[in-house]
Amino acid sequence: MAVATRSDLRNVAIVAHVDHGKTTLVDAMLKQTNSFDAHFSAEDRMMDSNDLEREKGITILAKNTAIEYSGKHATNGPITINVIDTPGHADFGGEVERGLSMVDGVVLLVDASEGPLPQTRFVLRKALEASLPVVLLVNKTDRPDARIVEVVSESQDLLLGLASDLHEDFPDLDLDAALHVPVVYASGRAGAASHTQPENGSMPDNDDLEPLFEAILQHIPAPTYDDEAPLQAHVTNLDASPFLGRLALLRVFNGEIKKGQTVAWVRHNGEVSNVRVTELLKTKALERFPTESAGPGDIVAVAGFPDITIGETLADPDDVRPLPAITVDEPAISMTIGTNTSPLVGKVKGHKLTARMVKDRLDRELVGNVSLKVVDIGNPDSWEVQGRGELALAILVENMRREGFELNVGKPQVVVRKVSGKTHEPYEHLTIDVPEEHLGAVTQLLASRKGRMESMVNHGTGWVRMEFVVPSRGLIGFRTEFLTMTRGTGIANAISHGYEEWAGQIVTRQNGSIVSDRSGTVTPFAIIGLQERMSFFVEPGDEVYEGMVIGENSRSDDMDVNITKEKKLTNMRQSTSDTFESMTPSRQLSLEECLEFAREDECVEVTPEKVRIRKVVLDQTERARTTSRLKKQDASV
Repeated sequence: MAVATRSDLRNVAIVAHVDHGKTTLVDAMLKQTNSFDAHFSAEDRMMDSNDLEREKGITILAKNTAIEYSGKHATNGPITINVIDTPGHADFGGEVERGLSMVDGVVLLVDASEGPLPQTRFVLRKALEASLPVVLLVNKTDRPDARIVEVVSESQDLLLGLASDLHEDFPDLDLDAALHVPVVYASGRAGAASHTQPENGSMPDNDDLEPLFEAILQHIPAPTYDDEAPLQAHVTNLDASPFLGRLALLRVFNGEIKKGQTVAWVRHNGEVSNVRVTELLKTKALERFPTESAGPGDIVAVAGFPDITIGETLADPDDVRPLPAITVDEPAISMTIGTNTSPLVGKVKGHKLTARMVKDRLDRELVGNVSLKVVDIGNPDSWEVQGRGELALAILVENMRREGFELNVGKPQVVVRKVSGKTHEPYEHLTIDVPEEHLGAVTQLLASRKGRMESMVNHGTGWVRMEFVVPSRGLIGFRTEFLTMTRGTGIANAISHGYEEWAGQIVTRQNGSIVSDRSGTVTPFAIIGLQERMSFFVEPGDEVYEGMVIGENSRSDDMDVNITKEKKLTNMRQSTSDTFESMTPSRQLSLEECLEFAREDECVEVTPEKVRIRKVVLDQTERARTTSRLKKQDASV
C-alpha cells in the first residue's frame, strides 16, 4: 500500500448554527474566485435553490459547489475547493452527517455576537467524531453588538470540552489540534476576512477572503488515497435530471471512475450487480458539466443507476470492497400522515387524494432523506412518519401540499423507548436569549413544561442567556407562546439531549377550541355575536363543517357554536344594522402554527388552498360521549 495525495484538491464543509451566515459566505467565495461568466446575474444566497429555503431564509438541503482557486496562495497551479453548504437547523442533522462524510475538514462559522449555540455544538461534535480538522471563522464582526474576544474564548472552550468528552470513545482524537485551532475573522456579507482580530463592531482590516482561502489550504488536508487500491466511491446524496433521470452524488475515495465504465454497484443488503456509468458530471460553481473521468477525492454525479440510494458503494467489479454505511441519529418526533377524510375533500379538480399516491410520495422522500422513517400503523390510508424534529416533518408536509396533495396530519408526538422496563422520552437542550424584563415569564413557562435550568448568564447588554433541559414534548407548541410572551424579541434554539425517564403529564395549551356544530358558510352576524368570548381562525364567507376547529376559546374547555347563524330579516329598519366595523380580524395560522395548536383529539387538514384544524371525531354527540366517559374514568382513578 502506497499512500498518495491530491495536492490540487480540497474538500471542506461549512458548518454553523442556523442564520450565522454560511450561505452568504459561500456566495462571496464564488464571486471572488470569478466562478461565474460575465453575463451571469448573481443573486443573494445562491445555494438556497429551494423555494422553501428562500421563503424561510434557512438551508434545508446540503448542497455542494466547486470553486477553482488561483489566488496568491495557490503556488503550484489552480486548486479546486469542493465546498459543502450544510443546514444550520438541528432538525436537518441527517444532511449534516451526509455532508461530513464527503469532506476532509470543516470551517466552523460562529456569529460574533451570538457565539456558539446548540447546533454549533452538534455539528462540531460530528466533525470531531469523524476526526476532521477545524478552522474557526468568527463571522459578522461588523455587528454593533459583536463581542469577538468572548466568542473566540467560548468557541475554544466548547472545542476543548467536546474533545475531552469524546476522548474516551475516540482515543486517537488529537487534543492538541483542538487547542490550536486557527481563527479567521470575517464579514461574509462584505466578502472580507483577516487573521488579525478587529475591534468589536468593525470590519476586518482586509478587503477580500484571501486569509480564509489561505487557512483552508494550510489546515484542511488534501485528500489521501491508496494508489494501488481498486475503485471505491460512496453515494452521499441524490439528485434528478429531466434528461438523465436519477443522479447519484458520490465521493471517490480510491481508484478512478470513467464515463462508460462498468462498475460494481453494492446495495445495502449486500447484493452486487454490474452497471454501466452512462454519464459522469463534475460541478463548477452552481452548474454540472460532463467529464470523462474522476479520481480520488473528487465529488461527482453519475447517471445510469435507476434506484440507487444513499450510503451504497460503487466499486471495481474485479475487486469489490464496500465502504461502511452512513449512520444517522435516530428520529425523536413522529406524526401521522394520511389521506384527507374531511367533508370538503376533493373540492378542487386535480388534487392528489388517494392512499396510493400518498404512500408513493412518502417512499420517494425516504430515498433522499436518510433521517426519516415511515412506519406502518395497520391503517390502509395513514402512516406514522418519524423525523428529527417538528420543523423537518412540517417541511415535508408543506412540500407535499405544494405538490397538490390533500392530507390529514396528526399532532406531533415523541418517539418513546423502553429502558429496563421504564418509559424513556427524548429531551432537548434549549438555549434561550431574551431581554431581562421577560426573564421571569420565560422561566415560569418552561417550568410548566417540565424544563430544568442548567445555567443562566447575563452579558451586561440587557439580554440574558439561559440553558434548559426540556422534554421534547414540552417544546411542541412552545415557539408560538414564547414569541407572544417576549413580544417577538426572544430567540430559542434546541438540540437533542438524549433520552431520560418520562417526565409526566405536560399541559401545552391552556385554552380550549371553538368547534363548528354544523356545515355551512361563516356569517359576519355570527362572528360579531361571539367574538367577545373567543378569537377566530375563519373569515366571513369561509366554508365550515361539523367538527372543524374555527377558533380559540377564552376558557379551558371546548365549545361547539353555530358560526353560520344568519340575522333574521324583518320589515323594520334599524340604525345599528350590519355595523361590521367592530368585527375583530381573524388569526391566520400557518401550517407550523396549526400543528402546534392542535390537541391530542385534533388533527390538521392540509390542502393546496387551505390549512384547517379539525376534530378527529367530527360528530358532536360522539365526542360528547367520549369526553363524558373519560371524565368518569379519571374520577374513578
